[in-house]
Amino acid sequence: MSKAANPYDLLVIGSGAAGLSVALGVLAANPKARVGVLAKTVLSEGSTRYAQGGIAAVLDAADSTESHIADTLVAGAGICVESAVRAVVEGAREAIEWLVANGVAFDREAGELHLTREGGHSHRRIVHSADATGKAVEDALESRIRESGADLFEHHNAVDLIREKLPQGRLGRCIGAYALDRRDGRVHRFAARNVVLATGGASRVYLYSSNPDGSTGDGIAMAWRAGCRVANMEFSQFHPTCLFHPKAKSFLVTEAVRGEGGLLLRPDGTRFMDDYDPRGELAPRDIVARAIDDVMKRLGCECVYLDISHKPAEFVKAHFPTVHAEALKFGIDMTKEPLPVVPAAHYTCGGVLTDLAGRTDVDNLYAVGEVAFTGLHGANRMASNSLLECLVLGAAAARDIAARIGTLSDIPEIAPWDETWVTDSDEEVVVAHNWDELRRFMWDYVGIVRSTKRLERARHRVRLLKDEIDEYYGSFRVTSDLLELRNLSMVADLIIRSALARRESRGLHFTIDFPAPDTIAPPQNTILVPKNFSIRRVD
Repeated sequence: MSKAANPYDLLVIGSGAAGLSVALGVLAANPKARVGVLAKTVLSEGSTRYAQGGIAAVLDAADSTESHIADTLVAGAGICVESAVRAVVEGAREAIEWLVANGVAFDREAGELHLTREGGHSHRRIVHSADATGKAVEDALESRIRESGADLFEHHNAVDLIREKLPQGRLGRCIGAYALDRRDGRVHRFAARNVVLATGGASRVYLYSSNPDGSTGDGIAMAWRAGCRVANMEFSQFHPTCLFHPKAKSFLVTEAVRGEGGLLLRPDGTRFMDDYDPRGELAPRDIVARAIDDVMKRLGCECVYLDISHKPAEFVKAHFPTVHAEALKFGIDMTKEPLPVVPAAHYTCGGVLTDLAGRTDVDNLYAVGEVAFTGLHGANRMASNSLLECLVLGAAAARDIAARIGTLSDIPEIAPWDETWVTDSDEEVVVAHNWDELRRFMWDYVGIVRSTKRLERARHRVRLLKDEIDEYYGSFRVTSDLLELRNLSMVADLIIRSALARRESRGLHFTIDFPAPDTIAPPQNTILVPKNFSIRRVD
């Protein structure tokens, strides 16, 4: 399939809240725009669907945008970009209104939107749909995009971005992408005047993750290879409470359980969070995750427990129907007993460097959502700010792209994918083995608590692994597993390099060699620059 002869005005890689917000925004502004959306599996299968908590928005008269901004800056541990925080927070009400207009049914009480509270927030400001907000958002946006006339390509795994070739070997604007059709095993080319990366994060680089299998850092790796800078990759957020059960596959237990009074307990039934932070169970996620990690290591226990059974059973069932039903599958009734929980990799706070319209270092290439670094999250993402970022900055990117449609020059013909010198692999076990090794040493050496020695070990291992993967990639036809492994190894390298560069503990990055924040030098974001860095800069 070649789309080079008739390029798209917009090609979106990813089909979660960020990608669909951009696509729908462009089509609302220009219904005649040619829009294509690539989804790695089915359209609905991404991180958005699994977001349980909700969306932070100031909707209560007792609350204020200044309070939401202040809470976000505190959670971000001194390195949020305040202009980004302000832009996202101030756009929250409009984003919620847009979702309601597009069919999202949020919980209400006496006709008003019901607001809950989560860790790090000083007010009740979390709009939600029971404990399955992401599913409600994804279902509504998927319904709208299927009605929109956009071309939807499911089961297409993006391989690499395509940049225009200029004289003297230089590279210019982004003009499309190659993508593997997972159903027929062929790589196809998609030409586009604007490309948006909305591929989510990279939490599957770790052995334990709350994310779906597709969260393999594809957009971050592709943007890096295309010449974009990345920032703050050392800040990987570990969700404190994922259900601990051999068959649960790291099912996330929403932060709202603690927001509504859930208590964290040692195996003997005693509380411990007050020993680590005066906010107790409502402390930000990085503090809670480290506290759980410390308790587990000191006591040698496999998990801790999250107890909300002191609340009325009907209250628990009404507020957390998804968690309650999932726990029952494993013989655990959270209305009567505590849930066994452990931390798991949950959110990538760093990503591709962008401005507040989603523009990257490469012309015509945008990044929105978890794949991007805007400065909103700083050293630690505050609960329920992530879907908000997708919506607010997705709308901003859509406005920027819509204004450019019709003003961009034609793009050149894109060469077909070259498989001349490759063969089918008869050693798929190599991919499986390397995948397992990568995720295990990232968990052991680059996890919740780090040290320089552990990071150096990880850097040595990832370099050897990358060389082996690159050799394999150059010799055999690509598969989805190989593409994901290639991207994960690159993202792992970026995380390790960023972690080694930060010689302090701040937010989500905690190292026993530098256990306190640096109080001498002003706090800085960690920005990595690729060898083929584009001339254009977004900052």
